[in-house]
Amino acid sequence: MQIKKFIAPTLKEATLQMKKELGEEAVILGTRVLEGDKRFDMKKMYEITAGTDKPLKTGSETKKSSETSNKKSYQAELDSLSKKIFSAADNSFLTDERRNKNLKAASSVKNFDKEIREIEDTLHLHEVQKNIVNTLVSHLSSSSSFVDESGMENYLLSTMASMIPTTNFKVSKKKTHKIALVGPTGVGKTTCIAKLAVISKIIHKLNVGLISIDTYRLGAIDQLRIFSEISDIEMAVAYEPEEIPALIKKFKNKDLIFIDTVGRSQKSKKSLESIEKHLKAAQVDETVLVVSATSSTRTLNDIAEKFKDTGYNSVIFTKVDEAVSYGGIMNLAVNHKVPVMFLTNGQVIPDDIVSVNPSFLANLVYTGKLYK
Repeated sequence: MQIKKFIAPTLKEATLQMKKELGEEAVILGTRVLEGDKRFDMKKMYEITAGTDKPLKTGSETKKSSETSNKKSYQAELDSLSKKIFSAADNSFLTDERRNKNLKAASSVKNFDKEIREIEDTLHLHEVQKNIVNTLVSHLSSSSSFVDESGMENYLLSTMASMIPTTNFKVSKKKTHKIALVGPTGVGKTTCIAKLAVISKIIHKLNVGLISIDTYRLGAIDQLRIFSEISDIEMAVAYEPEEIPALIKKFKNKDLIFIDTVGRSQKSKKSLESIEKHLKAAQVDETVLVVSATSSTRTLNDIAEKFKDTGYNSVIFTKVDEAVSYGGIMNLAVNHKVPVMFLTNGQVIPDDIVSVNPSFLANLVYTGKLYK
């Protein structure tokens, strides 16, 4: 496998370079924007990292040892990407030594109440809702018989983790699986779909299709079409619900179909009903709610409630890198009993997306830090 980077003023030009040198079968491994510097008259550029199974054209025959080295390099690249997306959450797991401290018997409760008050203040600071804070404090207060001061924080994180539901990104080649992403305007659904589509194609080796029903937002279809071209993932557009069954039939050989819905305010009942009609026509297998981590808990609760009729069964939080606190993640997951699937923390496709688990989210909410 050959791996190369291509840089150009536009994604389209970088893609043309890639296809000219690597061929139509090249696989996009990642994209990113290289910001310019006005001081040196440097403009913004786009970088594509791509790979192909075919050896690059050279003046002499490619040696087998070189091909083996390139294959290893490509696999290492994929392994690194997969680890970054699906194993990042493991960094937050408590060590065995720290876990063992949780059950250490306490001989004194001298500073127990003080510790609880400090924890309570931290939770409020990170915008965890009062009802959840009260539940956690109640658990801590009743734990003085088996948890000492040194194990207090670990016990708290363990309790928080037990309250936060999460789910995995399920993939299968048994039948065509249809996933729709729904959510309000501007949360990044289209970028989310692009990341998930690339992950599905290059890591899980799935045959992926894209259907857009976002025909209202200016440039939305163009954005997804450019992505489909550079990633070589087939795309179709449905302007009316009646058109969707034919497109689903067209994609019958796909393992996975992502459906990009129009972003609509949760306050627009008519718009939400339109989305529901499209999803019903598609007979989706899974619906994911996409929301911004920068939204207030009040807004998140309103979105979660108003989008209920779309039948979403998991949630992705975007813009985590822009949020100042993460209590809203726990608030929505706990209050609405909806499992968290992914967090996104930037615009780079597909790098800036992280699979989560309860321990990771508990650490995130309590410490306010994405990575320790």
